[in-house]
Amino acid sequence: MTYAVIEICGKQLKVEPGRFYDVDRIGVELDEELVIDKVLLINHENEIHIGQPYIEGGNVGGTIIGHRRGKKVIVYKMQPKKKTRKKRGHRQELTRLMINSINLGGNVLAQESIEVVETEVAVEA
Repeated sequence: MTYAVIEICGKQLKVEPGRFYDVDRIGVELDEELVIDKVLLINHENEIHIGQPYIEGGNVGGTIIGHRRGKKVIVYKMQPKKKTRKKRGHRQELTRLMINSINLGGNVLAQESIEVVETEVAVEA
């Protein structure tokens, strides 16, 4: 099993080819390719490559498959003896990112065909 740990939107994610992940909103159009160069770790066939802080020549290729909003979070503030109450809701803006390939030094370590993945996502919806 090949996986990578990447840094995107100020967070670290463990990603595998053929899976999709929800990250904070990225200003990229739908169906566009995205190359992530901030790769912290790559594990390929029990061979581990660790960067300091990033792996040189390592990148992860992905495709933007949708923009969405997260679950609603209720924020309720109350000051008991002042008769002050504030109830607000928040929904985080998210981008769904499909991971296509993991590359190291120009070599493709793991790749998932996009056509097979798109049919799986269509079946789930």
